[in-house]
Amino acid sequence: MESRPTSLRRSLGALEYFTFGFGSMVGVGWLVVIDDWLGRGGPGGAMLGFLAGGLLLLPIARTYGRLVRQIPDAGAEIAYTERVFPKTVSFVAGWMMVLAYAIVCPWEAVAIGNVLARIFPAMNEVVLYTVAGKAITLPRLVAGLALTAAIGLVNYRGIRLSGRFQNFTTIGLLACFVLFVLLGLEHGRAAHVAPLFAPHGVFLSVLLTAQIVPYFMTGFESIPKASEEARPGLDERVLSRAITLAVVAGGVFYVLVIGVVAWVYPWREIVAQHLGTEAVFARAFGATWIARLILGAALLSLFKVFNGNFVAATRLLYALGRRGLVHPALGRVSERFGTPAVAIVLVSLVAAVAAFLGDSLLVPITEVGSAVVGVGWCAACVAFLALARRSGERRGITMAVIGTVVSAAIVFMKVIPMVPGSFNAPEWITLAGWCVLGAALWWRRATA
Repeated sequence: MESRPTSLRRSLGALEYFTFGFGSMVGVGWLVVIDDWLGRGGPGGAMLGFLAGGLLLLPIARTYGRLVRQIPDAGAEIAYTERVFPKTVSFVAGWMMVLAYAIVCPWEAVAIGNVLARIFPAMNEVVLYTVAGKAITLPRLVAGLALTAAIGLVNYRGIRLSGRFQNFTTIGLLACFVLFVLLGLEHGRAAHVAPLFAPHGVFLSVLLTAQIVPYFMTGFESIPKASEEARPGLDERVLSRAITLAVVAGGVFYVLVIGVVAWVYPWREIVAQHLGTEAVFARAFGATWIARLILGAALLSLFKVFNGNFVAATRLLYALGRRGLVHPALGRVSERFGTPAVAIVLVSLVAAVAAFLGDSLLVPITEVGSAVVGVGWCAACVAFLALARRSGERRGITMAVIGTVVSAAIVFMKVIPMVPGSFNAPEWITLAGWCVLGAALWWRRATA
């Protein structure tokens, strides 16, 4: 692995890299929007959509695996592209990926209130105000702000503490996942999964599901963002293997969740009644303990996906600041804890402020994440091809070409109006606003 000076603290091992990759992907979508997934494709279409999406992401993951061995830099896409393209390209790639991770943080700050309200109905009391017709309650808001502060504090005090937190929450989720999958397989019926596909047919069932896979499987590429924080002497192949394993594990997780939920309860009733995963199991088992187990797993999942995306977003901002592509203050590192302190404070504040909007405004803009992450993936794959051409290296070219095509297709599916599931007005407004902000920062840098 290429050596380079770093002021970030180096303490991460193999387990932490896997849990950061897998943990940054799998959030609480499998709990709160399972009805949407089944409505898009039915059991067969949703499972095939996630399976196909996961397989198509493997070439991108393999390309990232090769790049992180060559260039272990917290900037990831920024570092890969700056070696072969102008700084403008590096800034755009990095800025788009910052949005992909930054969107997740306030979303999780809001989601904790939604999950806790399923356990404690009092979370829905004491309405403060409404946004787009949805009430913002005091207990939910406090829970979101408290979680944001806790994640910020954990990360400020060091990557080692953040890594241990990620290990605990990821392993806890997987243990609960194995338990409820085994229980579900024992109590289900084949009749519940019929018909296998949604009414709009096999092709659209798979396509409409595959379109959302990039958003729900974004996170494997967060591993390179922590590549400068690997403990001394760590085998350079560990990060590459962790990236691939995270994609495989994430795909298997989603496919099994969809399958077991449809197996234990008629999927058309799930869609019609907008049931969450915990409600499905509670009705199927006639007991609340299984629902509480699943909600406990969801909380662990929420913590880890918030933490993982928080780490990725702050390291990208740190890399941008270190290069002078944004305000240099973002590149400062705490001398005591070895963490990008200013970037951590900024992301914490942004997540806290956005939490006041509630999910009525955050839900539509999460679709933007699928497109902007495609921009980052495409930039990384194209950079690999350019580097390979320069060096004469042939290994990995086929994977990078496939990765380029797949990531470009992800972007086009979202921005071409005639494609089902493409951007609507809220997504375009969000993307345009982010681009304007980025352009303003770039112009300010150029004129400073």
